[in-house]
Amino acid sequence: MMVMFDVGNKVAARAVRMCKPEVIAAYPITPQTVIVEELAKFVENGELAAEYLCMESEHSVMAATCAAASMGVRTFTATSSQGLAFMHEMLHWAGLSRLPIVMVNVNRTLGPGWSLWPDETDSMAERDTGWIQFFVSSAQEVFDTIVLAFRLAEHHEVQLPVLISYSAFTISHTMMPVEIPEQDEIDAFLPQFQPYWRLDWRNPVTFGNVLSDEYHMEKRYTMHLGMEAAKRLIPELGREYEQQFGRFHGGLIEEYRLDDAEYVVLAMSSLGSEAKVAVDNLRDEGHSVGLARLRVLRPYPDEELRRIGAGRKLIAFDRNISVGSGGGMYHETRSAVMGVEGCSVYGYLCGVGGRDVTFGDMQEMTKKVIRGDARQEVVEWWDLKQTGGS
Repeated sequence: MMVMFDVGNKVAARAVRMCKPEVIAAYPITPQTVIVEELAKFVENGELAAEYLCMESEHSVMAATCAAASMGVRTFTATSSQGLAFMHEMLHWAGLSRLPIVMVNVNRTLGPGWSLWPDETDSMAERDTGWIQFFVSSAQEVFDTIVLAFRLAEHHEVQLPVLISYSAFTISHTMMPVEIPEQDEIDAFLPQFQPYWRLDWRNPVTFGNVLSDEYHMEKRYTMHLGMEAAKRLIPELGREYEQQFGRFHGGLIEEYRLDDAEYVVLAMSSLGSEAKVAVDNLRDEGHSVGLARLRVLRPYPDEELRRIGAGRKLIAFDRNISVGSGGGMYHETRSAVMGVEGCSVYGYLCGVGGRDVTFGDMQEMTKKVIRGDARQEVVEWWDLKQTGGS
């Protein structure tokens, strides 16, 4: 095992290279571009035997990736923000076709106004496309989750695409140490892809064809069953990964100092790692606070949240906005814990558009709930500047 000290995007590219995809489709977009640039170098210098496709747009990238996956080969791509939005139609195609594609999305604010900073709204807007969604909080978790994602997507009980998201610049462009296993260890955990089905002229099949209303609901139901299988398999594969490599980031949720917590902070991606500092500081001040870091947004960890939420106050820090509604975690968690005895949910919108959110901000938001100054039925915008209209 070696230690790599590099930015999150290069760590992602190294993980992909070691998973040995046969087709990579690419289109540049900041702050993701480094990933596909690195993969292009690996292909050019012979470190990765893959077909590298430079496409004319992100929509074409996902179309090409779907076509390659349909031929029964391991595939990968990466994007960010507007690029993910441009793929929207083909994301539905990939999900409904049950194609085990793995894609990295570097969370970036959607424009206008144009911004490069982190905001989870881009991937949150794709919750209904049938993609499993991970949110990771460190470069080490980027590496480990990419390897696990291929294993999960290709599992015959799942057969769904996987999206791995992490914060622009905070993770994508920040140097961090990462333990890199040997190639034979990765190969043992992630064997060669054996497709459940593929396009083959010697054994013809059809997919994605016209489907009447008589069977379309059943098609969606099978996708839902795949998500339910993923909900069970993610913790199992995580424990298997831990046995082989010694690292476990949590199953669907990473639990931190929850044993005796009365207040539980909910956060994702880089806010999740920042929240650990806030929890430690609040503990030092005598407050009974813990963290539930959501690693998986789809399938939503409803059962886990009901278990964690019983008798506790949950505080959701959302770095995303569904305009006219609120933060995604807040609303989905409220739905999940409805009827759970003694559970209440509070919500904050913070860092929307990429504004920095510090552990100090998180401490103050949490203290407001502890003091009884926050209302459950209102999602509060944190650190909102005075606005003068639209």
